[in-house]
Amino acid sequence: MKMKIPVGISGRHAHLSQEHLEILFGKGHELTPMKELSQPGQYASEEKIDVVSPAGKVIEGVRILGPVRKNTQIELSFSDARRAKFDAPVRSSGDIKGSGAAKLVGPKGTVEISEGVIVADRHIHFSLEEAKEFGVKDGDVVSIKVGGVKPGILGNVLCRVSDKFRLDCHLDTDDGSAFLLNTGDTVELVK
Repeated sequence: MKMKIPVGISGRHAHLSQEHLEILFGKGHELTPMKELSQPGQYASEEKIDVVSPAGKVIEGVRILGPVRKNTQIELSFSDARRAKFDAPVRSSGDIKGSGAAKLVGPKGTVEISEGVIVADRHIHFSLEEAKEFGVKDGDVVSIKVGGVKPGILGNVLCRVSDKFRLDCHLDTDDGSAFLLNTGDTVELVK
């Protein structure tokens, strides 16, 4: 029997540091949770910002995910990055050194970031127990098999293992659209 992995399709979003959150929304501002995400303790907030590329193109209404992080990071699809002329390398979340620049615009202020704009890599979150079940370890790179009307294999999928994670394969909207995948669909692990 093949073990299924649930899929989460992720649209463009922002992770903000507390400092940047307060510049954009006002001193002492805290994010307002709107909806829980698949990973424990993470949520989509009510707050949104506009993100401006160095070329002056604007992506409006980019949702902020919480909780706040140490470093500000903007995650776009490659289609978003190309359309709005962002330099956005494919990276793992948190790996922002030397990535793209942007101007962030909130209701109370603006922030210029010299790095932090990325296209998030494909990845699967595993709890420690789930990683054992699937026979993977943190940092492994695998492929996933997609069924359905537009089946195929997606490669270069990073395995991220932690006792803080829950099983979920995170793909961006470009990958989701290419394979007609929606959040809640399932894929199979291919080693």
